[in-house]
This record gives sequence, C-alpha cells and structure tokens, in this order.
Amino acid sequence: MFRYLMSRFAGMLAVMLIVAVLVFLLTRLAPGDPAALMLGDQATAEDVARLRAQYGLDQPLPLQFVYWLGEVLQGNLGQSIFLQQPVTAALAERAEPTFFLTLFSVAIASLIGIPCGVVSAVWRGRALDQAFTGVAMLGASIPSFWFGLILIQFFSVKLGWFPVAGYGDPDVPLAERLWHLVLPACVLGILNSALIIRFTRASMLDVLGEDYVRTARAMGHAERVVVLRHALRNALIPIITVIGLTAALLIGGAVVTETVFGLPGVGNLVVSAVLRRDYPVIQGALLAIAAVYVLINLLIDLLYRVADPRVRF
Repeated sequence: MFRYLMSRFAGMLAVMLIVAVLVFLLTRLAPGDPAALMLGDQATAEDVARLRAQYGLDQPLPLQFVYWLGEVLQGNLGQSIFLQQPVTAALAERAEPTFFLTLFSVAIASLIGIPCGVVSAVWRGRALDQAFTGVAMLGASIPSFWFGLILIQFFSVKLGWFPVAGYGDPDVPLAERLWHLVLPACVLGILNSALIIRFTRASMLDVLGEDYVRTARAMGHAERVVVLRHALRNALIPIITVIGLTAALLIGGAVVTETVFGLPGVGNLVVSAVLRRDYPVIQGALLAIAAVYVLINLLIDLLYRVADPRVRF
C-alpha cells in the first residue's frame, strides 16, 4: 500500500506540473492585456507599461513561469490583479458554496440514481424499467439553466419556499446560507442522476447473470438479500467511479447553475477572471481544481478496495 501511494503521489505531481504549464501558456496566449483592461480606455501607454511592470507582465514568459511556479511551491498562488487580494483568499471565500453545492448535488444524484438503477435492472424490460430509462434520458437532455429557472419560478416566486438567488451574508448562520443551496443542488442532483442510473443499471445487469447470484437464489436467500448483498456489492466499482467523476466535474463545472442562482462559487470566480484577464486568479483556481480532481481520483481508487476486497493495488 505504501509503495502504491508513493507512486500515485509521484504521478499526481507530474500531472500537476503538466497542468501548471498548460494553464500558464493558455492564459498568456489568450487575447487581451489585463493591465489595459484594468486601467480603461483613458489610460496612457506609460500607465499601462507601469502596471505591467508592477505585476511582472513585462518579463519574458519563461521567467514569469519560473517565478510563478516558485511562489506556488511555497503555497502562494499570487495576487489578484482586479480583486486586489491574494488568490488563496479569493478561493477560500468562494470555496464554501461550491463545496456544499457539490456535496448536496452528489448526495441527491446518488440517492436517486442508485435505487432507480437497481430497480431498473431487477425489473428489466418491464414498465418500471422503461420509465426509469426514460427519466434518465430526459434528465440527460434537459439544460440545467432551463430547469433551474423552472424551479425558481415555481418554488421561489410562486410558493416562496426558497430564496430566489444569492448565498446570504457571511454573518448569517450556516443553516440559513445552506438553505440557498437547496434548489441549485436539486437541479444538479436530478440532472446528474441520469448518468448514475444508466451506469448502475448496466453494472447490475452484468452482475445479475453471474453464477454466484444464481447460486444465492438456489440456496433460498430472499431476493432482497440476493440483490443488495450479492449483486449490488459486486457492481459497486463502476458506480463508485461515476459518482466520483461526477463530484470532480461539479467542483469546477457548475458555472451555469451558479450563474442562474447567483451563487458566489469558484466557477463564477473563474469566469469573471477570464473576462478580466486576471491571470493569477485563472492560474490559481484551475490549479486548485486540478488538485481536487486528482485527489478525488485517488480516493476513488482507494474506495475500490473497500467495495471489493479482491482488488489489489
């Protein structure tokens, strides 16, 4: 196990280095000058040159990259050009809504997707299977922004049960802030459950035809025991994979939903930074998202052993 973890950490460092190079190059190749955007149309060439020198944008690209990478290795992601605060502080302010939104969304998607996929596989070809399959296809086809607007119109505007948008002030209790996440979490959870339903159904169908499942039925075990203990447990590896990847994608991919509900999340921060050419924020945020992504992949691999003791690293 120790040797496996060391090799994985070495691979993760290599991936993060590649991500750092790509992020740095792509931000510099994008059109637009952050200094000119920050100062506006009335700024003179001398003002723009002075601001570029202040943030080191006038240095050669290799020198900029070496300096930035050295700061990253010391835990410093840089200073935001537009927010005028450290990038780590900006990410920390936006991390809470994104973290809880991802957590609640994955929980809702799993609570919907796994039971529906199991029932769909057990009742293969029947009306219930057709209904759940249709729901999965519908969920994969509905745009998240449209679904979010529908929920806002009904549950927020008409019924008044939930806030229309925002995340609440930092001074309000955490429970009140989390109440703002119910509708966006339902949007992402319901739509992402479609993929989990399909994967769970396919994995269960592969397992239900195995000899040990037929043997368990022949030994007189109850159908519930056969499905949950013998079939579902052996079908968990693909399900864990798709749930983990869903969580990883939601960390930085819920931009549309965050925009519809006015949530100050990491996705909104990255979009704003791209529009402003705020290089330090773009680089720091994407690097942090990539780090979370590789850590989630490591956690998925470790959970394989929990789900199936036969797995060897």
